[in-house]
This record gives sequence, structure tokens and C-alpha cells, in this order.
Amino acid sequence: MSTEELRELCAEVRRYMVECCAKNPGHLGSSLGAVELIVALHAVYDTPKDKIVFDVGHQAYAHKILTGRREAFRKNRTRDGISGFPKRDESPYDAFGAGHASTAISAALGFAEAARIQGTRERAVALIGDGALTGGLAWEGLNNAGSSKADLLVILNDNNISIDAATGGLHDYLLRITTSHTYNKVKGKVWNRLGEGKFRDWVQRRVMDTKSNLVRGSGGAIFESLGFRYFGPVDGNDIAQVRDTLVRLRDLKGPRILHVITRKGKGYAPAEADPTTWHAPGKFDPATGERKKSVFPADRYQDVFGKVLTDLAARDPKVVGITPAMATGSGMTCFEQAFPDRFFDVGIEEEHAVTFAAGLAAGGMKPFCNIYSSFSQRAYDEIIHDVALQDLPVVLCFDRAGLVGEDGPTHHGLYDLAAYRSIPNAVISAPRNERELKDLMYTGLSIQGGPYIIRYPRGCGEGVAWKEEPYRRLDIGKGEKLLDGKDVAVLALGPVANRALEAALRHKADYWVGPAVYDMRFLKPLDTAILEEVSRYRVILTLEDGALKGGLYSAVCEYFAGRSGAPLIKGLGVPDRFIGQDTQAAQRADCCLDTESIFDFLREMMKK
Repeated sequence: MSTEELRELCAEVRRYMVECCAKNPGHLGSSLGAVELIVALHAVYDTPKDKIVFDVGHQAYAHKILTGRREAFRKNRTRDGISGFPKRDESPYDAFGAGHASTAISAALGFAEAARIQGTRERAVALIGDGALTGGLAWEGLNNAGSSKADLLVILNDNNISIDAATGGLHDYLLRITTSHTYNKVKGKVWNRLGEGKFRDWVQRRVMDTKSNLVRGSGGAIFESLGFRYFGPVDGNDIAQVRDTLVRLRDLKGPRILHVITRKGKGYAPAEADPTTWHAPGKFDPATGERKKSVFPADRYQDVFGKVLTDLAARDPKVVGITPAMATGSGMTCFEQAFPDRFFDVGIEEEHAVTFAAGLAAGGMKPFCNIYSSFSQRAYDEIIHDVALQDLPVVLCFDRAGLVGEDGPTHHGLYDLAAYRSIPNAVISAPRNERELKDLMYTGLSIQGGPYIIRYPRGCGEGVAWKEEPYRRLDIGKGEKLLDGKDVAVLALGPVANRALEAALRHKADYWVGPAVYDMRFLKPLDTAILEEVSRYRVILTLEDGALKGGLYSAVCEYFAGRSGAPLIKGLGVPDRFIGQDTQAAQRADCCLDTESIFDFLREMMKK
């Protein structure tokens, strides 16, 4: 296609993306900014033979539209539609799945080395952006790739804060020279003539020092020092410049990095003006950009967390808040505004966030570290080694625990209960509602060791009063009986206790008898007094919004294992399979964690 045709294609893709996302919400801003990059990549590289690895997947909408999924994109992130992220089993063009950030360089290096070993001519490109370069894994990949001499191109899509601005004519001249085929052919011959040895090493160091000084103003020195050849920055929204540069870089060998500057939300004025809001704007009018306001039936858990943290910080000057690049999503913007000197957004660095929190705790502060449950998996070692082993009082708040809806299996927070239950010194709690979240956070102020984990779901609470209620310090490891009953005892953890209570009350209304219901509140330590109390029941049913294996069900089975005359133990939770994208309500029904499914289960058990 000609340059003008490519420009028209970019405009068409952008319009289509806005049209679809207006009705079916998704991650819009990042993908709008990456349109020219993706169009150019597909124009220059022979995909799917050549591998394009995305990081993060938020950038990939244009890629999906161009690779046979134009109509399917209308059902993006729905039960019967395509994933919102690259997914290997969805298309051969999706070389590698991407949900969490900072993975592309490592994966693309794997593709490059696999091609070298097998003697194929497949090329590998890692497209990294949206803050993913702040993650430690990205730098581990850069360090390894730079020393490996692999045939790898890394494209840094800089859509927020550029390392430095382009410097006009001299910058453009240096870019064209360093990407020139003739220049690189002559350069290769010079190095070959010099041969191997100390003299060549000395000359290369002198040239590298000179080149680094020239590119230092454009931020390339750090990449050059890692063994990459640095090119850029280029205007990533100029299709002609991007394609021309990619053509020049395609046949160069060794690790290269191309730094491009793009505008998040490019081509859609509302998204350009407010890229944070338009990262995932929800439904909107594509003509005016007017967003359709979401009406929440109750306060969202993330907002409760932010407001309570702000209030606790006002009461205690030692309270600090930490987030790995999720300030808005975790509800911490109000805390940031009130206490900017005690707010720390560390970037997409979950491992660092936890160890940093441990250091703050060791220094006498009271850190509240908020991480999405799914992303907390990345900090597993740090939670064990730096917090638990040293018994440091760190409050870890796991937002988006349980089933999260349309983002699907890469974002579900299903494995935290099983993952952290085996760690010594750990406390694991799950509030039933907003009031309990408030009280569990307040209780966290007085802990002497840790980790102290509070996990809560994405979305709204139960609508209970909490703002004006006084703080309560809860007894760690103590649950609460919600309803008396006979024959069957329900032990629930977290908000699913509310569904259990609804189902039990309905059963009692229909059949004049119903099960007992307990809010366990803590997975660790377990309330053994409750377990002894329910040991007289015929059946125990456990409920949890997490993996059934390793969580509450496993803990209760372990407690009663080997005991003669123990009750029959049944469990409802997330089964041993990955749960696909859908609404949260549909996912909970699929896992039998909705009121109707729990009622049906109770009815069958009460009959026996």
C-alpha cells in the first residue's frame, strides 16, 4: 500500500475502534495511540511467520482488527467474543499471550533464539509500552537480550513521558544514517577487517562512547550500555516515518531498540485530552465523547478502601500508601491528594512494592500496599522472604480478588487464598461488606507482624452503612454466626456469605427449616471455635470466591481429617480450570456461587 493508503487505513481502523468501544467498552486510549505502529509492523513484517509480541495487551486492538477479527471485534471481551488481550489459541497472529505487563521482551527473545537454533528466518519484535518498561522483568529481558546478541527488535512505545524529545534536523539526520543499509554494510565490513581481539574491543569502546554521547540527549545511552543499538525517538503516529524506519531496521542483526513517541488516545479528541480516563472509558457517545455515567447501587470496594485509608492517615502520621501503577483503580487518588508525601506509586513493580513496604515497616511506618490480587502473584517470593520471614507489619490489600468479569483469566484473582495460606505468620481475611473492609483496615493499624492480607472483589459492596459507623477492632481469626439452623452448616468467606445468607433465608421461608450460616472472615487463622461448633452438623458446605483447591474447603477438610464421626464436607468455589471472559454475574453462576445455585445446592443437601 502507498503511504497515503496506509494513512487512510489508520484513520479507518481508528474510527472503527471508537465505534465499537463506544457500545462495547474496552481499553481504548492505548490502542488508539498505537494504530500507526501496528499498521506499519504488519506492512513491513511477514506475520504470522514473523512474531510480534505485545506488552501490554491493551495496545493490540488494531492488530486484532487487521488479522481476520474485524467483525469479531464487535464482541470484544464478551462471553462469545474475542479476548481483550492477545491470546495464542485465538489466532496464529497472536504469537504470545499478554495480560500482565513487562513480559514481551523475554518472550520475544525466546522466539529469536528458537529461530536461531532451528535455522529459520523468522524475525521477532517486542512492542512494549503503556508503562510496562517500569517492570523489573522487562529489564531482566533487556539485560539478557543485550548480552545474547540475538536478532531481536524491541519497540518502546513511549506514550506518556518521553525519555527525551527529538532534537530536530540533527536527530533526523543521525536516525537516517544509523539505519542506512549502506552505513551498516560498511560498518560490518570494518568490524570484520579488524578481526577479533583487544584492538577491535578498544576501537568499539571508543566508537560506543562517542555514539552514546550523541544519543544521550535522546535517552539511548542506557540501552546502548545494555548491548542494544538504539534508534530514535521517532514520531510513532507518522506512518511514513515509522514504516521507513522499520524497513531500515528489519534486516539489521543483533539486539536493537527503536524508541517511538506516540500520543495516547491519538485521533480522538476526548481521549487525547484526558488519557487517564479514556484508558478504559466505559460506554460513550462516539460523536460527542460524552461518557455514559455508571450508576452504582452501592459504594465500590476500591472507593471504600481509598476513603478509609485517607481517614486512617489523618489519624496516624505513620500510615503510608503504596500502589504499583494502580492509583485510580485501587481508589488511592484521594489519599494521594491529601497526603502526597506519604503516597508512593512505584510503577508496574509489584515485587519492589512489597519489599519497599517491608522496608517502610522496618523503619517504623505503617504501610498499606494495594495490589490487584492477580498481580500479587508476581510478588510471591517477596511476600514470603521480605515480609513473612521477618514478621514485618505490612498490610497487603488485594483488590479485584475473585472473578473479575470481562478481562477474563489473565486478571481473575482466584489463587491468592491457596497461594498465601501456607505462609507462616500470614493473616488472610476477606470482608463480607464495606463495613467489614473498614474494620479490617483499622485492625491492620495494630498488627505487630505480617503479612496481614485483606482481599476484596472488584465492583460494588452490599450497600450497608459504613461511613458514619465507628471503627471496630476485630479479633484476628474470629468469624461470626449470621443465621442459626439445623443439619447443614454453611461456612462462607467474603461477600459470598451474603449470597449464602439469602439462599438460606429463602430455604427457611419455603421449607420452614434452613441451614446455619457463618461468615468465617479469616481464612488464616481459622476460627476453630466455629469449626468445633459445626462439627455436630451432618454436612458442612464451604463457599469461597477463589480456587476450590487449597482455599477454605481444603483448610476445613484438613481440620477434620482423620476425625471419627466428622461431618460430610462439601465445597463450592472456582473449579480447577480457567474461567473465560463474561460478566461477573455469569461467571459466578458458572461456578455455582450465585444465590440461585447455592439455594439449589442447599435444597438437595437438606433433603438427605
